[in-house]
Amino acid sequence: MPYGESWQCEECGLRWNTRQIPASDYEGLLRRVRRHRLEILGFAFLALAVFIPLIVFVNQKFVFVAAIVAFAWMFLYMPFWRRRVRRTAREAPAWNLRPE
Repeated sequence: MPYGESWQCEECGLRWNTRQIPASDYEGLLRRVRRHRLEILGFAFLALAVFIPLIVFVNQKFVFVAAIVAFAWMFLYMPFWRRRVRRTAREAPAWNLRPE
């Protein structure tokens, strides 16, 4: 649900408004999550930008090097990245919203 929207629980009928969350806290959390997402996308695009020209213009044997790099990325870097994302989620502030 986007920030600033209200919603009503279908079970109990109470209305909740997300504007009770301080905007600066919410924006800070969104900024950290976006940074994690951009970091992983940036690394993927960088790897593609390096290996595609190498494979196409230099030698097709770079496919094997690209496979090794992809393997290292998935099994060495991604667990580290996932731990950082989970830590960001754990360290997010807890907000106590009250029904309207």
